[in-house]
Amino acid sequence: MKRTLARLIGTVFHVGDLRPAPGTWGSLAALPLFWLIWVVGGAWLCLLAIPVAFAKGYWAAGVLTAGSADHDPSEIVIDEVVGQWIALLPVILGAAHAGVPVLALWPGWVAAFVLFRLFDIWKPGPVGWADRRGNALGVMLDDVIAGVLAAVGTAALAALFHGALL
Repeated sequence: MKRTLARLIGTVFHVGDLRPAPGTWGSLAALPLFWLIWVVGGAWLCLLAIPVAFAKGYWAAGVLTAGSADHDPSEIVIDEVVGQWIALLPVILGAAHAGVPVLALWPGWVAAFVLFRLFDIWKPGPVGWADRRGNALGVMLDDVIAGVLAAVGTAALAALFHGALL
């Protein structure tokens, strides 16, 4: 029962079983999930969902990798969901601040997705360090860091696009 629940959480209801590129599928699945959370509870619920998903993902990754030589199986994509949600923070906070529909900021959704996938695949600096930890925290932490880098990039692109950096 515990392993079954961990597998449902870790694979985000089997999205992680999709091939090829399960991490990309996980990141894509994160988009409508975050939009739905936004619709239900706005920015505050989105902000709460991130640490809740991180905690559940950390637990699931620990259960699924216990006793395994593979410290980060590709079917675990809850980490991509959490990282993608972090990357989207400037978009949802911007929409909340401006009082506009969150989907009106669709270029930000695209930028957050592309930048998150770039940092998650490339694994620069601290992203690679976290990935090499070889434990459940590393499974989650590399995507959190990639999400933070993507959020910074998304905010910078928004500032550039809206003329704040000129």
